[in-house]
Amino acid sequence: MPSAATPPYDFDLFVIGGGSGGVRAARMAAGTGARVAIAESYRYGGTCVIRGCVPKKLLSYAAHFHEDFEDAAGFGWEVGPRRFDWAKLIANKDREIDRLEGIYQKLLDNAGVKRHHGHARLLDAHRVEVGDKVFSAETMLIATGGTPSFPLGHGWEHAISSNEAFHLDALPERVVIYGGGYIAVEFAGIFNGLGSQVTQIYRGPQILRGFDDDVRDTLAAELVKKGIDLVVETTIDSIEKAEQGLVLHLFDGGRLDCDLLMAATGRKPNVENLGLDAAGVELNDRGAIKVDALSCTSQPNIYALGDVTDRINLTPVAIEEAMAFVDTVYRGRERAMDHSDVPSAVFSHPPVSTVGLTETQARGKVGDIDVYRSTFRPLKHTLTGRDEKTMMKMIVERASQRVIGIHVVGLDAPEIVQGMAVAIKAGATKQQFDATVGIHPTAAEELVTLREPLPDPAREAAE
Repeated sequence: MPSAATPPYDFDLFVIGGGSGGVRAARMAAGTGARVAIAESYRYGGTCVIRGCVPKKLLSYAAHFHEDFEDAAGFGWEVGPRRFDWAKLIANKDREIDRLEGIYQKLLDNAGVKRHHGHARLLDAHRVEVGDKVFSAETMLIATGGTPSFPLGHGWEHAISSNEAFHLDALPERVVIYGGGYIAVEFAGIFNGLGSQVTQIYRGPQILRGFDDDVRDTLAAELVKKGIDLVVETTIDSIEKAEQGLVLHLFDGGRLDCDLLMAATGRKPNVENLGLDAAGVELNDRGAIKVDALSCTSQPNIYALGDVTDRINLTPVAIEEAMAFVDTVYRGRERAMDHSDVPSAVFSHPPVSTVGLTETQARGKVGDIDVYRSTFRPLKHTLTGRDEKTMMKMIVERASQRVIGIHVVGLDAPEIVQGMAVAIKAGATKQQFDATVGIHPTAAEELVTLREPLPDPAREAAE
């Protein structure tokens, strides 16, 4: 808490950015008695609530229904004529996002946080400008998140990013998704499920770089089964606006016609025009705000958290970083967030979820490991006839038998892995997994019935 000798600043804390991390930090700090203000130039809720996780998953739910209708026949249901209404889906989605934004605003107001609408720019370490007003604060917190990074080159002004995908007037007939990360595969599944003809183009050899190789290969095969044209090791040289849609010129001389091109080529920290130089806040070599383990920047009274720091760009991570910041600065309990073993999900079709190390990471960091893997058809699809597989993989440190990685592709993967993440965080061993009784019949029980590890590549090579 500020001491009696603290200079008479307007606020004890000024938060720049009204996303999940900034809002949590502001209202929790206010709960300690601190005088808190927050500035947001767009809408409260940030990327996740407004044009990220939440609306994306709502669209993902919608995209699953065409398969649900088809699958119903295997269970004796007759589903009659059906028609998809894009405008109705978007209107319903917008109404829910409006509701959630209202909740965020009410939480701030009820906590006594002073809200300011407008772009905030630091004038120095203790002063911030919002519109034509200037405020001072003992502590500043930057939580401005990230923004889509866009390819450079001829014709890319005709493409959209994921931001605009949530507000299209109509569902496009032919869609090209450019990219291979989680946003790309998620929107490829959404547009495909809603009825668009989808081509996904990626410059690398396989989608989902950084994920476990078995996850990458399994999901790629499933996307192709669903009718997505997955084109790897390919780039787009230029884009032309045509009378009917767009013409994409590929690096190998090929041509592709489409109605919508979406660039999903990554995100970058939102650091533009924040006055960081004037405040003495340094960036790292990735263009993100440089912070220490306590989220403190190069300026001792200025902190930063969430995607603008480019550590682990997930909403729950930003929220936990916010809680650690409040504990450290306002509750007298200095602590850093533990960024190890953070679970994550990709809401692709089918979904992916993972926690801990990939097989490649484990071999590099741990050494000798045991790898368990199972691929099977989910019980649901024994009656639907759908050729969709679930893949589950467990990585175990051989010496200690501690489970250090779990990777799942398939129905309910995120719901399954959330519970597994608790076990990994607690240091559970393979023997403890083995001693756990499975819930039958479920896919999740596979993770407590894995018995035989895969052959060790090093041993195979030596034989």
